[in-house]
Amino acid sequence: MEDNDLKAIDYELTLLVRRATSAAIDKRLGNLERSHYLMLYELSRNGTMGVKALADAFHLDMSTASRQAAALEAKGYVERLPDPEDGRASFFQLTEYGEQELQNTKQTRLDRFNKLLKDWSTEDRQKFVELLSRLNRTFID
Repeated sequence: MEDNDLKAIDYELTLLVRRATSAAIDKRLGNLERSHYLMLYELSRNGTMGVKALADAFHLDMSTASRQAAALEAKGYVERLPDPEDGRASFFQLTEYGEQELQNTKQTRLDRFNKLLKDWSTEDRQKFVELLSRLNRTFID
């Protein structure tokens, strides 16, 4: 890869991360914190999950995933269910409130991205998804 390409990728990714993580953007993208949104999204997609499965999904250590799940439980977004096979372990599942907050935040985010990308063609959006997915997979390989 050309050195100039690498420099441009470095700059554009740095700028994207900076803009995407600014507090002002977070406020326009719904009520949920980013980590809460991701974890609730994963639970919504996969159903009931244990801490290990959540940690694996996001490449987190178990203590971080456990703290995040406990924070979601404290806010009423998820409920803890005992593991019938292991009394020491538990699973988490979305509550109705958690599902509602997730859907509200998801819609806010989709509305925002729709405005940001309104001038993009369907082909450009699809190509962006393809390349962004490829980049995300590269980070975990």
